[in-house]
Amino acid sequence: MSHTVLHVDASARLNGSTTRQLTAQIVEKLGGKVIHRDLADALPQIDETWVNANLTPADKRTGTQQQALALSDALIAEIKAADTLVIGVPLYNFSVPTALKAWIDQIGRAGVTFRYTETGPEGLMEGKRAILAVATGGTSVGSDIDFATQYMRHFLGFIGITDVEIVAADRQLVDAEQALSGALAQIDALAA
Repeated sequence: MSHTVLHVDASARLNGSTTRQLTAQIVEKLGGKVIHRDLADALPQIDETWVNANLTPADKRTGTQQQALALSDALIAEIKAADTLVIGVPLYNFSVPTALKAWIDQIGRAGVTFRYTETGPEGLMEGKRAILAVATGGTSVGSDIDFATQYMRHFLGFIGITDVEIVAADRQLVDAEQALSGALAQIDALAA
């Protein structure tokens, strides 16, 4: 059975990025078919046209509204096609980069990636695994000032992806060698 990996890079740095290095190594270890989505050029922010299109039933959308959601539909199709998501998460000012937040905003769609029920929200992307390659300068992953990993876990769980693992190269400005070697050891320990 073929395994498909959605490889999402979010670092603004094309060269010298720890998260790019880690996601590439994770993807190589996992093998299989790879869909690569690089967010360095930034996705458009959602706007009023997008929101109104999203709130309009699919069979009632105008051509303009369909076009407004075309990128979102393509991004969601990439997730649906994947068994595993490998997402680079560099911490910028204690949270995710705006490029990654724009991706999240594009894929968080009621009735498509999650739905509201009488018992609360239900994710529609179940049965997938996510591996987050996290890099920080001075913030410890999982600490009170790490607003990125908990946010990513919550959002992924909200859309139904609850199997989330973290590979962390944190506090690189404190001890870069230890941060990277620790992350590489975590990659070695990942189940393919």
